[in-house]
Amino acid sequence: MKFDFDKVIDRRGTGSLKWDVPENELPMWVADMDFQTAPCIREALAARVEHGIFGYSIIPDEWADAYVNWWGNRHGFAIDRDWLVFCSGVIPAISTAVRKLTTPAENVVVQTPVYNIFFNSIYNNGRNILESPLKYDGEGYAMDFEDLEEKLADPQTSLMILCNPQNPAGKIWDKETLAHVGELCAKYGVTVISDEIHCDLTDPGKEYVPFATASDTCRDISVTCIAPTKTFNIAGIQTAAIVVPDKFLRHKMWRGLNTDEVAEPNAFAVDAAIAAFTNGGEWLDSLRQYLYENKQYVRKFIDEKVPGIKVVYSEATYLLWLDCSGICGAAGEDGNAKALSKFIRKNTGLYMSPGLSYGKNGKSFIRLNIACPRSTVEEGMKRLAEGTTAFRKMNAETVNIDNAAKKGDIDE
Repeated sequence: MKFDFDKVIDRRGTGSLKWDVPENELPMWVADMDFQTAPCIREALAARVEHGIFGYSIIPDEWADAYVNWWGNRHGFAIDRDWLVFCSGVIPAISTAVRKLTTPAENVVVQTPVYNIFFNSIYNNGRNILESPLKYDGEGYAMDFEDLEEKLADPQTSLMILCNPQNPAGKIWDKETLAHVGELCAKYGVTVISDEIHCDLTDPGKEYVPFATASDTCRDISVTCIAPTKTFNIAGIQTAAIVVPDKFLRHKMWRGLNTDEVAEPNAFAVDAAIAAFTNGGEWLDSLRQYLYENKQYVRKFIDEKVPGIKVVYSEATYLLWLDCSGICGAAGEDGNAKALSKFIRKNTGLYMSPGLSYGKNGKSFIRLNIACPRSTVEEGMKRLAEGTTAFRKMNAETVNIDNAAKKGDIDE
């Protein structure tokens, strides 16, 4: 392979949120890859550093060209350059949308389980979180349109945040599903914010559908949030964009982003994005293949060696959603996998994200990040197996003691 994704790079002591953990811990939680970014991006940033002056930056035509060409060639989305607005991140854009497109105490709909920071953007701005739970059949997720329409029909609902592709389950929504979402939102006067930050991280041979391309209606009622940050592991550069075809909606968002002071690039944001979307395709395709192989390894390992846990079918992102309902119920917490994840972290050092953070219907799940060298994945699976085995043993002993006490065989 031309790019070495097997290389293990020590990130401790670098101010890394992911790796600021005790020495014995193996963090596989936050959506942050343990791979160096694409060489073309490192070269562009090195050239910028070599220049040595980091004053105020403008947004040149090359920035818009990079986005337009990438989405046109990769995703069949013909973006007019005038639809693009720079912003420092997808979450800042979402928070701006919540403040600018809704009023306090209005409802914002999210389909759970979903990226937990959506909740922060809604709650911290004084709006109501309205969960529309996705339907889970034991294998994967689908939208519950009956429930969704009920939530959208509420007169207090003015905004919906869509996760496309879906995080944490890695679901790619098809065109028909997205078009139906657009129809319902238009029917009830609800604007859609489509978070598409994971869109380039699909499995090889799989392609996502941009929400704005699903129908003319979807295009006209939506704000699409896109960025190179997840794809190329440059979240710390703080560079993103919104795509807003409707000129009136775009003006509102432009005003909101500028009011919130998140519409100006830092000295590296523009160069990094241009390099990624102009020259990063080959690196990305290699990365997608590597991530797919990591997924296959994890699925096989868990199927064979971790009874009681099942990997939910995924076609996108480098995050795996683990159904722990076959084991975590023994924790005595009504199927809450938080106890399981805490136990595994305490006893093996493997640090994962408990599913309850992603909505009430995520309580029996754990999210696992497999965007790391294969040796790290293998170590993580070893710890997962050890931790679940110890957890089962602990709970089996607890059950035996409880049963003995009920029979009067021991003195309580």
